[in-house]
Amino acid sequence: MALDLADLARPAHTALLVMEMQRGVVGDLARFPDLVRACADRGVVGNTARAASAARAAGVRVVHCTAAFRADRAGSHTDNAPFIRHLLRDPGHMLEGTGAVEVLPELHDPADLESRRHHGFSPFTGTSLDQTLRSLGTRTVVAAGVSLNLGIPGLCLEAVNLGYRVAVLTDAVAGTPAEYGDAVMANTIALLAARVTTDDLVAVWRT
Repeated sequence: MALDLADLARPAHTALLVMEMQRGVVGDLARFPDLVRACADRGVVGNTARAASAARAAGVRVVHCTAAFRADRAGSHTDNAPFIRHLLRDPGHMLEGTGAVEVLPELHDPADLESRRHHGFSPFTGTSLDQTLRSLGTRTVVAAGVSLNLGIPGLCLEAVNLGYRVAVLTDAVAGTPAEYGDAVMANTIALLAARVTTDDLVAVWRT
């Protein structure tokens, strides 16, 4: 069956989830140079900005799914995954109240919502994101951001498990190495979500 993007992403029941597009992840304070390069190579920031602008104009809510740690690590599991243990060797990594946890300026808008988490890799567990989306009447979520290694697959899987339909913007996501990100898109995301370009989504939201 051909994808009916206009139905899938109808503004009245759709939200754009922007995953971890923060200064300390892919911006001027980033500690992940390979991910920053992958985003630059694929135009992830620019495409996400275009999608967000079109969403706001169409009445689609933009929700920034962000991550942070308290200085005392309260509320965060700090030793249950190798990647987290590696990150937290730096005691200043992504601390609440610092510039690193801020959404990239080019993606921020006062009308947007933010869903902050303090543990784990995906945006629904331990946050009010599901309740927020349901209060908005959301049935479809469109995903943009990083990364295809962890956050985007986690977002898609959790959203599907909660009953949402999902679309992923193929040119507004990235992973490392880039070839691995492509494999995740082809072999994991394709099983969970529609894959659409920013141009196609923007065209639907402008009609």
